[in-house]
Formats: sequence, structure tokens, C-alpha cells
Amino acid sequence: MATDRGVVEELVRAARGQSPEVARLPEAENRRHVEVLLATGLDFFERSDEPDEQDFRAAETLGADRAAQGISIDGLLRGVQAARTQAMKIAIARSRAVGVPDEVLLEGMVDLDRYTGVLERHVVNGYHTAELELSRTNRDANTHLLRRLLLPGDGPPPEPAQLRRAGLSPDGLYHCLVSDVTQPGEARALEQRLLGCGGVYGLVEGRLAGLSARRPTSADLDALLVVAPATALTALRDVHPLCVAALRIAGRAGRRGVHDLTDLSGQVALAAQPVLADLLRGTLAGLDHADDFHRELVGTALVYLDHGQRLGHAAAALHVHPNTVRYRLDRLAEITGTPWDDTAEAPSTVLGTLHHWWALRTWLDHHPLQR
Repeated sequence: MATDRGVVEELVRAARGQSPEVARLPEAENRRHVEVLLATGLDFFERSDEPDEQDFRAAETLGADRAAQGISIDGLLRGVQAARTQAMKIAIARSRAVGVPDEVLLEGMVDLDRYTGVLERHVVNGYHTAELELSRTNRDANTHLLRRLLLPGDGPPPEPAQLRRAGLSPDGLYHCLVSDVTQPGEARALEQRLLGCGGVYGLVEGRLAGLSARRPTSADLDALLVVAPATALTALRDVHPLCVAALRIAGRAGRRGVHDLTDLSGQVALAAQPVLADLLRGTLAGLDHADDFHRELVGTALVYLDHGQRLGHAAAALHVHPNTVRYRLDRLAEITGTPWDDTAEAPSTVLGTLHHWWALRTWLDHHPLQR
């Protein structure tokens, strides 16, 4: 179980499915803790130590990190208990599959329940210890204020006096930014660098986010940041989810550094219409997702559209001859019944190009064999 990636993913899904707060965190953050706790727990069975003799620092770190990320104790325990139940179900199913006698299985489950009970207490202890420490710092106050500005469910907007105490002007304009940094230690290091731009920063929904008085630069930044144009504080609850959506898109593309929300506005707008995207994908029914040649044709057409429908530029980007690009576009047109280049019979328009690009991008990103 400790080396089975499928087990880790099942526990992550169980935790996220039972706790909406945990589900707001990036999956990689959930997976990081599940892997450590699962390996620690199975090591307990290997050595057959008493639970009180185990090292539960990983459990306490989980509790402390969730407190720093603003997850409630109820939300934390929902996730922990769901993963705990799923782990026991998997262990029982696998034991029975290999013929473990019921009396041995029962004894093992009793030991597992005893261990996970102690583990859960250490998670709670780590949470409350961190919560007390955070409550004594200005960072906690600023993070709480930031969450109230960015999240609709975290209480009413701060009063002007509270904003001024945090160094924000009630009438000022600020850049909303969201990063892919989730671990509290790394978040604090990045926060120290961003403080040079002025503003307030903290963990929001598990990611370092903030309000910057000046746009940060990408210089020596080994992280991904999406930054919105400067806007009024009253608009932030609408801007923040757009930044989060853009962050996911930029992350999937492997981007690093600072990226403007407006540069990703097209992808964000299209991603908000998944039903329409599926309908567009259906117009490419002649293509076979399992056929590598078909995938190559679609990829070529996307590069062609991304390079202004210029054969020479697309060929240079693909490292092929322009005639190869032309051939692939012609073959794609034969299969789909749609011309993909600019012709006298079908001259391109801005909306027509958008239609083509969106249909191809959705088809290429669709993975039917993994569903």
C-alpha cells in the first residue's frame, strides 16, 4: 500500500470528497501529507511498536499546516477521518483477497484503529498549537483580513480602520495575485520577497495570495504568480476566482514567473464554459483520440492558429517544412470536413478562428481512456 500510487489517490479523493475545505486546497498539497502519513503508519505495522512510541511529527505538521492555511478544525477532521476509513476499507479488501484469516484480520484492524486514533490526536494537537502561535502574530491578523477581502464566505468586508492598520488604503487600487506556493515555509520566504512591493500577503485556500501595491517582477522567481490589474478593494471577491482559474491554466502549461491575468483572459473565459466546449469537441467526431497521427494533425493545426495562420512561422515552431504543415492541414480537413486554413472559399474571421482553436484544444485535452 505504501508504494501503490493508486492507494494514495484513493485516500486523497476520499478526503477531498468529504471535506469541501480540504477540496479547495491543491491536490498536490493533499497528496504530500497522505504519502507521509501512509508511509509512517505502515512502518508502524512493520515494527509493531506501541503507538505512543511512534514519531508523530508528520501528523502534527499536517495539523499545523492546515491551521496556517485557514482550514477549520472541523474541515480538517472530516478529511482525516474520511481518509482513515478508506485506508481501512482497502486494507480489509486486500487482506481478504489473499486469504488472511478473519481472526488475524480483526486483530490487525484493532491495531490500525488504535494507531490512527493516536495519529488523529496528534493532528489536532499540531493544529491547536499552530493556531495559538498564529493568533499572536500580525501575520495571522493580516491573513484573516486578506481572506475576508478575497473570499465571500469568510465574513463581512473589513472596516476602513482595519484596512489602515494592515497598511492598506480603503480607496487604494491593488494588484490581486495568486501563487502556486502551498507549503507554509516556502510561502513565508516568498512573502518576504513580495513585501518589497507593499501590500498584504497570506495563505488563502492553501495558496500564497496577496494584494500588492506594485506589480511584482519575475526576477529570480522560482514560482508561478498570476497578477490582476490594479483594482479597488470592493472588486476583489470577483477578481480572485479569475486569478485562481488562470493559475490552474498556466500551471498546466508548465509556466513559471509572473503572468498577467489579462494575458490569460481568453483561456479563462473559455474554461468557464465546459458544456459548450464538449459540444465543440463533438464536432470533431471523425478524429480518433487513440490515433497518434490524428493527435499530430490536431497539434499542428493548433500551432498554425497560434502563429497567426502563417505556414512559415508554424513550420519553424514545429521544425518541419511548410509543405508538411500544409499537408497535415489538408488531411485534417479531409477527416473533419472542415477547412482549417485561410482559403477563398472559407476566409478566416476572428470568431471563426476562435471556434476552430477552442474545438481543437478541447479535443486534444480530452482523455477518454483515463475517465
